[in-house]
Amino acid sequence: MRISIVIPAHNEAIFLQDCLDSFVAQTYLPNELLVVDDNSSDDTFNIAKDYAKKYDWIKVVQRSSSNEHIPGKKVVDTFNFGLQQTSDFDLIGKFDADIILPKNYFELIVNQFQANWKLGMCSGLLYIKKGENWIYENIADKNHIRGPIKLYHKACFEKIGGLRPGVGWDTVDTLLAKYHDFETVTLPQLKVKHLRPTGHGYSTKNYQSKGVAMYKIGYGLVLTKIAALKMAWQAKSPGLYFQAIFGYLRAFFQQQPKYVSQKEGKFIRSYRWKGIWSKLHAI
Repeated sequence: MRISIVIPAHNEAIFLQDCLDSFVAQTYLPNELLVVDDNSSDDTFNIAKDYAKKYDWIKVVQRSSSNEHIPGKKVVDTFNFGLQQTSDFDLIGKFDADIILPKNYFELIVNQFQANWKLGMCSGLLYIKKGENWIYENIADKNHIRGPIKLYHKACFEKIGGLRPGVGWDTVDTLLAKYHDFETVTLPQLKVKHLRPTGHGYSTKNYQSKGVAMYKIGYGLVLTKIAALKMAWQAKSPGLYFQAIFGYLRAFFQQQPKYVSQKEGKFIRSYRWKGIWSKLHAI
């Protein structure tokens, strides 16, 4: 299976070498890895260029954009810029520049795709360093495919219409994959080191955008309250709940455009409620 990987990168010099070393060391190499340097002011481009000189399957391009931090949209726009320059593929990956993959990452995942024709998305799990230990980054269930390590089958990627340019893109893609009857799988034996924990440098505006995303995904107010409570609990930040609800209500009253159709939104709400009831019954 032909694998194309796109890594959006903005000022990732401190992490990029370790990241690319983990790709080079794979037992099943990607056919193509494209680093998209998005307006970096550090050595990101030069580091990527050095790897491109050594390995003909690694490429680097530069994208000019604003310096404004736009959560979700900026990284998706940068990914899409790289996607336009990829070759034909069976699997397309959106990876971050601050991760280190285990050596057998693509080997095991390709085996999953080859064994299951309904598989639309697959990944390992993210771990962050606490003291001397690497622990699971517990901001999502272990069955959720996280944004920094997304690998899609081409048929699924095309069916869901690519990635939505905004916060929540890495949730709505999974839900839309299920809507189109694709399966999603995480492999717990594939432990990916996440060198910069999620949420690093988040501002109040970023947290409000999570509520906006829940509106755009079609959650409805009650589901949004439940999801916001869970996020606030995991982040140990009660204020996050109120910021998310504020963001949701603002998007609701502004009637901002949604990521999904009415039919897709109805499926997503039903799917989420089934998940909640199943967890309650398990208690």
